Amino acid sequence: MRRQNLALVLREVAAAGPLSRADVAAASGLTRAAVSSLVEELIGSGLLAELGPAPSGRVGRPGTALTLNPQGPAGLGAEVGVEHLAACAVDLRGEVRAWRRVAADNRTRPAAETLADLAALLRTVAAEVAPELHPAGLGLAVPGLVGVQAGLVQRAANLGWSGLPVIAVLRSQLRAVGAPELAALPAEVDNEANLGGLAELWLGGHDGAEDFVHISAEAGIGAALIVAGRLFRGARGFAGELGHVPVEPEGPPCPCGARGCLEQYAGERAVRRAAGTAAVGGDWVGLLTERAAAGDRAVLAALERAGTALGTAVAGAVNLIDPAAVILGGGYAELGEWLLPGMHRELAARVTVRPWSPEWLAVSSLGRRGPLLGAATGVVRAIVEDPGRFAAR
Repeated sequence: MRRQNLALVLREVAAAGPLSRADVAAASGLTRAAVSSLVEELIGSGLLAELGPAPSGRVGRPGTALTLNPQGPAGLGAEVGVEHLAACAVDLRGEVRAWRRVAADNRTRPAAETLADLAALLRTVAAEVAPELHPAGLGLAVPGLVGVQAGLVQRAANLGWSGLPVIAVLRSQLRAVGAPELAALPAEVDNEANLGGLAELWLGGHDGAEDFVHISAEAGIGAALIVAGRLFRGARGFAGELGHVPVEPEGPPCPCGARGCLEQYAGERAVRRAAGTAAVGGDWVGLLTERAAAGDRAVLAALERAGTALGTAVAGAVNLIDPAAVILGGGYAELGEWLLPGMHRELAARVTVRPWSPEWLAVSSLGRRGPLLGAATGVVRAIVEDPGRFAAR
């Protein structure tokens, strides 16, 4: 019961703080004496901090305002992309306190080498926020299938990973770069599209929307299905593989073994090939955005084709689960101006469960930052949801 009440108090402050002890008691239904005891425990655990007098509008001595501790535990986020590595730290309030992203060609190099560089990046980020913040956990985003077995990436085709115990390897590399304290942290790995979808739910500012499809693209195409405010993972954890939904049964072969998959029309390689930029290295989203804005006809045609294919595939998802919204995230968010027309056209023609409204298709404000934010924010949200578990470590 006390563990539940600790969570109740911390959630009240997280949702509406700063609050006085009296405010928390009124909002939670707990007695003032119980709240005072719980608050002292949360302060002692480094989860709450006192700001000073809290204006209340009531007669008498004002209470002390409580807030989530901005100098307490932090969530570390890490991301392995096909062409980049990234790491960040967020405090209990969800504010980003350090952010690092570096270009890295991870397509062909050994996983251990990629994760060694990521470990060094995490050590740098942790050093940037010390001593004010101390990492309490680590979330890792990867562009691959992450099943029910903890810490294991089943397959990340664009990285050449298969059956990789990625958390164990990353822990080893953290110890190798002189960060044993980070290697000892609780750590979880998830698909980057899933974490992007969760970041959209938590940080996207969609006015309480709890049912949506979040689509993102890196080298491949993924989707997160948010149903009733929760991530739908499927029976084996592989839900959301939108990139391998067929849009043309007799279309070009896909490395997955099927034909006509969405990735063969709207994935990075397909779009770059159609746009004539396949041989140009670097940031493919930035390059396409620049050339599309300049009116490059090949790029505009490639993006129109990609938008049409995306609309065809997404229409099936809309008909199946009837979401409140479809949100275009990841690299697609930056290309939305040119992808949306084709998507709207196909969705309007193919969605049959209800008349299609353009306002149901939105562009994420988080963009390519989503997966990393989701990875780090998940750590601090877990603390707020169960502070007793954190304090017991």
